[in-house]
Order: sequence, then C-alpha cells, then structure tokens
Amino acid sequence: MGDGEFRDERAYISHEHFEDLRAHEAVEGDLLLASLGETLPRVAILPKLDEPSIVKADVIRARLHPEILTKWVYYALLAPQTRAYAGALIRGVGRPRLGMAAMKAIPVPMPPLAEQHRIVEALEEQLSRIGSGAATLTQARRRLEGLRKRALVSSVPDEVPSSWKMTTVEGAGTLELGRARHPDWHHGPEMRPYLRVANVFEDRIDTRDVMEMDFSGVWEKYRLEPGDVLLNEGQSPHLVGRPALYRGNPKGVAFTNSLLRFKAGNEVLPEWALLVFRRHLHAKRFMREVRITTNIAHLSAKRLKKVEFPVPPLDVQKQLVQRCEELLSGIAAMDRQVSIGLRRADALKASLLRQAFTGGLVTQNSDDEPASTLLARIAAERAAQPKLKRTRKAPDRRAAESASVAPEPTPTPALAVQQEFDL
Repeated sequence: MGDGEFRDERAYISHEHFEDLRAHEAVEGDLLLASLGETLPRVAILPKLDEPSIVKADVIRARLHPEILTKWVYYALLAPQTRAYAGALIRGVGRPRLGMAAMKAIPVPMPPLAEQHRIVEALEEQLSRIGSGAATLTQARRRLEGLRKRALVSSVPDEVPSSWKMTTVEGAGTLELGRARHPDWHHGPEMRPYLRVANVFEDRIDTRDVMEMDFSGVWEKYRLEPGDVLLNEGQSPHLVGRPALYRGNPKGVAFTNSLLRFKAGNEVLPEWALLVFRRHLHAKRFMREVRITTNIAHLSAKRLKKVEFPVPPLDVQKQLVQRCEELLSGIAAMDRQVSIGLRRADALKASLLRQAFTGGLVTQNSDDEPASTLLARIAAERAAQPKLKRTRKAPDRRAAESASVAPEPTPTPALAVQQEFDL
C-alpha cells in the first residue's frame, strides 16, 4: 500500500485475519468487493436488509474478525495508494478483473484497534464536510442545466409577433437524409470521411472517431458545407433531433442516413435554425413526431418537414441568437467553476485518504496495544480452532445396483453464488 508510517510497520492485515463464512449468504456488515470493472477495487459494506441475500460470482465477500474494524478496511481499500497497487494487478481485456489471488495480495496497514477508531472517526468527519460541499455543487449544476434549457426554450416564443412569419421546416429550407452505409462501400476508389449519430451532439461535433467509406459518384450530393445543420434521425426518444451546426471542421466530410441535413433558405440564418431546433429539442416538440422501432426513436424527414418554424426578420434573428449565446456563455462559465469545485473535492478526498493510511491524520498513542499483538492473538485463536472435515454420504446401495449407466453430471446453476476468501 505504499510507505506505511504507523508505529508498528510490520502489522498488515491479510485474508488470514478474516472469519470463516461457509454459508452462501451475505449479512449486515459484510465487506463486498467487486472483481470486475475499470477502477478497482470497488467496495461496499452491506447494510441491514429485510431478507437474507447472496451476492453474484463477480463479487467477493469478506467478513472481518470482530477485533478488526470493518470501516477501517473499507476506507483503506478506497485510498489512492491501494487503487494504484490494485491497478497493477488488474488483468483482462474488455472485462478487466481483479481476481481472488490479487485481492488477497493487497496489503492494508494495520494500526492498533483504538487508533483505527480514531482515524475512522476523524476521516468520516472530514469526508462528511467534503461530501456536503460536493452535494451543493452537484445541485448547483442541476440548476444550471435547468437555466440552460429555459434560456433555449424562451429564446423562441410560442406565439410569434405579427412581424414574424410562421412556416414549417420545409418552408424554411431544404431537408435531406444522408447516405446509407453498405458493406460494399467499405473499400473503394473514393474513400471519404463521414459523420454519424455518434459524432453529433447538441451544438457540437465530435471528430475523435470519424469513419470512412466509398463515395464514388455521389460525393457532391452528401458533402457537407459550413452552415449545414445536422439532426439525429435515430436516437433515444429524449435525444432524437439533437442538432449541431457544421462549421467546416472536419474538412471534406459527408454524412450518413442516421442524420438529417437542414440547409437554411435565404430568409433564415443557419444560427437561427440551430436555435429553433435546440428549442424544439428541449421543449420536447420532436418527441411528438417520433416513431419507435426496436427501442430506437426515429424522426423521419417527412415528419420533420411539417414541424413549425418561426422566421423573424434577419436582424431580429441575429439579435436573438446573440442574446441567447451570451446567456449560454454565462451559464457555461458558472458550470466550469462548478467542475473546478468538484475536482477539488475529489482531490481533497484522495489527499485525506492518503494521509489517513500513512499515519498522518491523528496522533498515535504509545499506550495502545500494538497491532502485531492483536494479529498474533487472532492467528492463535484461528490455529486453535478445530478444522472442519468434509464427510461423504454413503452411497445408496439399491440405487447403485439398479443404475445400469452412470448418471449424467449435474449442470452448473445459472446463478452462481459469491466467491469467498480461502480461509
């Protein structure tokens, strides 16, 4: 776990200091450790449940000796130095795993029991304050998201002034569906990059994963031009119609039939079209036009063309777009400050955990019983316990005589029980 600075540096807890637990059942106070995931170990202390429970095979359950504080081990496994140690032991591609042997290999520093209590008490007091601050910041972020949506929705009024014109998407510009993908076009003489749903977010195009296919003979038809507005044709219901303005980056790119392209007419600014579509997205206007197939919502070009589209004079469009961008810019600036605060909270938590498990959080008391004495006593208790021997049930003689062939092996249950420390 790193450099331990406790008075008794040789005292480390291991699987030998866990109690035996032979029943396949988890109870209140058991320590649960996830064996799968990107960031391991993930741990939890089982709370009180109304009914007995078991845990899945990808969860390791451990029960500590009564003289070892469970919360101490819980927090120790969350410490940055523990995560760094465990990270080097993770194996597997696609499903990273920290198996039983690796779990046993993680060393946890062991101070005297009295000091465990003092450290956990001080740790929880400070973590509570950090958690309270982080919760306030998270609540502020939710409010900022609400303000952002309100700014977008209110920028385009439901009832337009008499100087505006109310038309439809079809009347405000042209709408086209992108090119379908096909295995025959994975290779060809005119390979070009294209955008798909995975690249188009709200007013943002992600260029990190742009794919290519052959556009021989159809490149000009599907080539994007700056000012084109792209909308997701297929998505989850609350995200269908999510729009972004193509501003020329990446250059020389087309689009597929998972996207719709809107080209603004002479009376419409592309930025205004984007604002109208963002308003419709957050006002859930697009959801009224979707059709769902195989859990994916689709917004067809035919239905989108009939959606209302307000068109104010060009100078008014420019003013409204500018005012909305100023509001969104201010909200984004506040959100960045929230992000900074949340990162600081994470850094404080990590620093506090690191300090707690290197002996620097509370003062040490020379009158405390050394941890090595405690662990030696636990080991002696375990050694004195009689080892349980498995008994084999005598075979049924009549059944053996009547069986002409060996019975088929019993299949493994679909739901496996939890792993346990080898005690």
